[in-house]
Amino acid sequence: MNTGRLVILAGGVSSRMKKPSKMDLNIDEYLLEQSEIKTKSMLSVGKNERPFLDYLLYNAREAGYREIVIVISEKDNSIRNYYGEKANDNEFEGLNISYAIQKIPDNRTKPLGTADALQQALSVKKEWMGGRFTVCNSDNLYSQKAFKIMLNDEHPNSMIDYNRNALEFETSKIMKFGVTVKDSEGYLIDIIEKPTYKDLEKAKDSNGIIGVSMNIFSLHYDFILPFLEKTPLNPVRKEKELPVAISMMVKEKLKSLFCYPLSEHVIDLTSKEDIPEVKKYLDKNYGNMIF
Repeated sequence: MNTGRLVILAGGVSSRMKKPSKMDLNIDEYLLEQSEIKTKSMLSVGKNERPFLDYLLYNAREAGYREIVIVISEKDNSIRNYYGEKANDNEFEGLNISYAIQKIPDNRTKPLGTADALQQALSVKKEWMGGRFTVCNSDNLYSQKAFKIMLNDEHPNSMIDYNRNALEFETSKIMKFGVTVKDSEGYLIDIIEKPTYKDLEKAKDSNGIIGVSMNIFSLHYDFILPFLEKTPLNPVRKEKELPVAISMMVKEKLKSLFCYPLSEHVIDLTSKEDIPEVKKYLDKNYGNMIF
């Protein structure tokens, strides 16, 4: 059983957030400045300028998580400055927060990707061997319901399989999300990134629903670690990607990861264009957040 352990992947360089917007956005100047220098999960999009990551941690805490490892960049101290400077055991609102630093290799300008990020997290938490944990992105606001499903699941490995039709993004954005291919019992066979129309047909379940991965998984330390270690670099993006490690695992270990269907939207903070909608959502839904 997952014992309330969560890894949050926040070690990227937020390259898409730093790109100039092609739209005329109604965003406060201080947020535009932050978007150029801070990791996106630390943008002050919440009430009283609270960072986006506060809301993710709040949902995780309310779902029952207590031990948090945040994978951070070696070049951005905004997370440590806010949640605590120590490498381990920073107490924050009922949570115990530790850090894993994802370094950028000398011959690169950005980290090695999400599979490498998770591997770095597990390397600083060897006491988690033999047990399970949840891992998720730092720029998506997963619901308490999604976190609870992952926390309480009894399968060795599992994931939230989002109904593509319930996601409220523009079609062009949804088309880029990785889709899940499952067997008749709901176990993952593959995650297909950047799917073609042919891939989408293959991904449909018996009810015609297409499942989408938003990168929230409950994983067993001993199952996933060997595949993280041998994940290849993507030939185009030159990164080691967590969905690839997951796909490698389920192909070698059949019926090793169960997909939980969930029909709800996921708030996303990827680019400057997302900021106004995220602010509006947080103001409406988290006005009484106790943190």
